[in-house]
Amino acid sequence: MAVNLNATIPNKEDNNYVPYDQRPETYIVPVIFLLILVVGVIGNGIMVFTLLSDASMRNVPNIYVLSLALGDLLVIITSVPFTSLLYTIESWPWGLAVCKLSECAKDISIGVSVFTLTALSAERYCAIVNPIRRHVAGLSAKPLTILIACLIWVLAIVLAMPGAVFSHVLIVDIKTNYSIQICSPFPVEFGKSYKKGMVLFKFLAYYAIPFLVITGFYLGMARHLELSTRNMPGELSTGCHRLEQIRARKKVGKMVIAFVVIFFICFLPYHTFMMWFHFCPSSEQDYDDYWHAFRIVGFCLSFINSCVNPIALYFVSGTFRKRFNRYLCCCLRRRRLSVCRTETNSSDRNGNRRAKFSQRKRIVGRDNFNETSFGSIFRRNTQELNSTALYELTSDGTTRPT
Repeated sequence: MAVNLNATIPNKEDNNYVPYDQRPETYIVPVIFLLILVVGVIGNGIMVFTLLSDASMRNVPNIYVLSLALGDLLVIITSVPFTSLLYTIESWPWGLAVCKLSECAKDISIGVSVFTLTALSAERYCAIVNPIRRHVAGLSAKPLTILIACLIWVLAIVLAMPGAVFSHVLIVDIKTNYSIQICSPFPVEFGKSYKKGMVLFKFLAYYAIPFLVITGFYLGMARHLELSTRNMPGELSTGCHRLEQIRARKKVGKMVIAFVVIFFICFLPYHTFMMWFHFCPSSEQDYDDYWHAFRIVGFCLSFINSCVNPIALYFVSGTFRKRFNRYLCCCLRRRRLSVCRTETNSSDRNGNRRAKFSQRKRIVGRDNFNETSFGSIFRRNTQELNSTALYELTSDGTTRPT
């Protein structure tokens, strides 16, 4: 994403070139990417740990959610640390291998995200519109869902191969006697037709077609839910149980809708800029401060998408919110317990020193010994009591889920 956009910057004349240290994005973009890295690793990491460790959450929708989280972690770990410096150091410093890895990982992550969202929408459609036929056919089995998730990864990897094969480090002349290196996925020998073809293919395969398919699924679900509220179908379950099922399916549907809306909002500026720049004949002449800012916004939003899914899931899913708070509180409690144990060990060592010192004072007299020994023991017991009370208070305060 980032490298694609850098490759589209038109050559500037000497009087139009602005040095990097005089541009605001030089200081803003790295800060944004640092937040993306921290929030994305923590959020997606906890999401993966929660879905893998908790057996009660290993259902069909959450298998796709796990696939989404793994795809986001892939791009955060392999692309964000390298592309975050593109607006700070101007020239690509990482070499050809990292260039290919970054481009390939980015395309894999986008493919996994959009194809998984499409599969999630199809799964929700089957679960709501015709759940009986799906269960009779055995299509709700977890092994089949895992197989579909693996096939999604295979498809995403295959479609990302051009980025891994054809990405290269290109030298671009910025002004007289000054050039920079950029990581470009478009080989020069293939010409502009290859650029336009790849941009159009990614727009259709990663954005437009999935958007239409997902929209179709949700329009069908909305129509079915509206009809089901008017005329409840006669099923083996009671009416109350049927309402609970519909309510639970609506909650999962809201989660999927949140993921879908976030994805298409985050990638809309990026695809808009790429389509405009490569298919508008006068784009290089019309490239001004507005399109420059628009390009940077698309650049940042395309990577922000990799860290906002855990935030959306936190607000949409009460189950995930409780588990997230529990894991976070456990980490904080362990840290506090470690501090308490350190303080307790320190007080014990100080008490032992004072006890040894009091033993050496026996030659002064029995009264003096008793006073020193009692003071040492009293102070040590008081410190241990305080440490124990802090431990109990911390445990009581953190075991209650928020």
